[in-house]
Amino acid sequence: MTMTFVATWVDVCSYTDLLPDRGACALVGDRQVAVFRTYEGELYALSNLDPFSGAYVLSRGILGTRNGVPTVASPMYKQVFDLTTGLCLDDPAKSVPTFSIRLNGDRVEVMT
Repeated sequence: MTMTFVATWVDVCSYTDLLPDRGACALVGDRQVAVFRTYEGELYALSNLDPFSGAYVLSRGILGTRNGVPTVASPMYKQVFDLTTGLCLDDPAKSVPTFSIRLNGDRVEVMT
């Protein structure tokens, strides 16, 4: 028996609901997803779970860049994660899942 997984886009909020350089947490299916909008208007989505503290806090992190890479620093222990890959730039042995995100009209959607 073969099971197929069908990815779907889930509406999470209006684009204007996301403040530039701030994060928001969205429940996508049974997962907490941290959604970010940069000042440049780029959108990113990754797991809200900080693998170092075990707390769901990455949406409250500080956005920035490191060597031109868009990042978020965890508010707990300050580890920095690449918003495009989820890789921890301070400890490459750790990472968080990333999610496809898009703008559909004025709505922000995340793929499950």
